[in-house]
Amino acid sequence: MCKSITKAALIALVLLISGAATADFGVGLKAGTLGLGIEGRWSPLPWLDIRAGVNQYDFEDSGSYASVDYDGVLAMDTVFLTGNFRFPLSPFRVTAGAFSNGNQLQLLSQDTGGENFTIGGIEFSPDDVGSLRSTTSFEDTAPYLGVGYDFELFGKLGLNFDLGVLWQGDPSVTLEATGLASAPPDVQIVLEPVLEIERLALEDEISDYKAWPVVSLSFVYNF
Repeated sequence: MCKSITKAALIALVLLISGAATADFGVGLKAGTLGLGIEGRWSPLPWLDIRAGVNQYDFEDSGSYASVDYDGVLAMDTVFLTGNFRFPLSPFRVTAGAFSNGNQLQLLSQDTGGENFTIGGIEFSPDDVGSLRSTTSFEDTAPYLGVGYDFELFGKLGLNFDLGVLWQGDPSVTLEATGLASAPPDVQIVLEPVLEIERLALEDEISDYKAWPVVSLSFVYNF
């Protein structure tokens, strides 16, 4: 997280220095499906602006994945650079860019209350399994394409709306049973291949996340 904030700060500083020469620079706070964010905007041409910033937030939720109940955290962490092409006499624009993508889905199986785990159609005791832990990550660099509307309020203030898709790519999923190492050898022989089947099932379900919908609202101050 600190690394992303440092990148965003450096980007914002470069934009601020560049924008100072043209007196056409803005800073915005935003919220949406990528979390909470801050961005800098510089307009080198009347029909084009360049935006850079960072989004971060941890969305907590629980649910069933591949027939196992999990508590999950969707940890959003992106740094972005986009070009925004504006239409004359209109608030409408088209946005294209790239994100440094640190988004992750972190899962921890819920306490079964002493009941057996059912993994791949086979039952295992909680003592043998322990807990199931999974981490899903995506491509380090993700392209973005979207549209937006920029509205000016009272001269210096602005309201921006974005709608688009972040293409994160195929997910990379890890899955481990914390009790596997201490389980009896006969259980390990059965549990290890079943865990791989479960991991593949998780990967298939989470593949829906590879095209992440982006909706955000930004409040901007223009210098």
